[in-house]
Amino acid sequence: MQRKAYVTGVAALLAALLAGCTGGSDDGGATDDANPGDAGTATATAEPGRYQTLPEPCGVVDQDILDSLLPGIRQLPDEEQRDKAYEGTPTLTYDTDRKVGCRWKVESTEATDHLLVDFERVVSYDKTVSDDSEAERLFATEQEAADLPEPVTSSSVDPSGSPSSSPSTSTSGSPESSTPSSSPSSSTSASPSGSASPDGAAGAELQPRVLEDLGDEAFLDDALSSSGSTAQQRTVTVAFRTSNVIVRIVYEEQPTTVGTVPDSEELQDRAQKLAAQLADELAE
Repeated sequence: MQRKAYVTGVAALLAALLAGCTGGSDDGGATDDANPGDAGTATATAEPGRYQTLPEPCGVVDQDILDSLLPGIRQLPDEEQRDKAYEGTPTLTYDTDRKVGCRWKVESTEATDHLLVDFERVVSYDKTVSDDSEAERLFATEQEAADLPEPVTSSSVDPSGSPSSSPSTSTSGSPESSTPSSSPSSSTSASPSGSASPDGAAGAELQPRVLEDLGDEAFLDDALSSSGSTAQQRTVTVAFRTSNVIVRIVYEEQPTTVGTVPDSEELQDRAQKLAAQLADELAE
């Protein structure tokens, strides 16, 4: 009788244990194989960028700004030539959803002016990285390639009004093929006189630099070059990022008269006005 009672007790215990193991799933509880974090910690997909399309580049620049950037337009002899000059020429692109651009070139009795406007919409192919973050990374790389000098402050200007040092920079190289091949390979600290070293605070304000209040981030480069006995050519580049779109403006002027130097302040002012207009267009 004692052995039978022992066996019966063991059987009852095993039955109770089996019921406990299977009962958890019957009443909705988690089983031993369940991983509570599988559903709740799935990798979130990063947000897409604000822009899914790009503007029509040859039609986005206001005519009055083109008149300012390309003074020779007003000297063209007939209306048909002027209309063609205003139209510009689209840059070669294989994906207009990702990259578009437009070029203008106008010759006058005083100078030849070139203008390039380039839009690039950045898309991240890593679902954990947002389009904005990828655009920010690409823009940082481009700004670093511009090799902007350290800002000149009052402490770096000696009593004579000349900076104690005069850094030089290289032209911002666009990662895309739409950047004009004629852009100089090196740049100088810009000044109205075209000298390599800006004089005093006024010249320091015109050096290549980071720009404030333009898109999410922006910079300006200014390069002066000459080729043999030809007149010096100045190239002003303004690049800015708004969300996942990067905009590049490359503005070049070469006077017809040898020895004439394009005015840095004037060219920078024109290029920045265009940049402000394009930033406003994108913000709408």
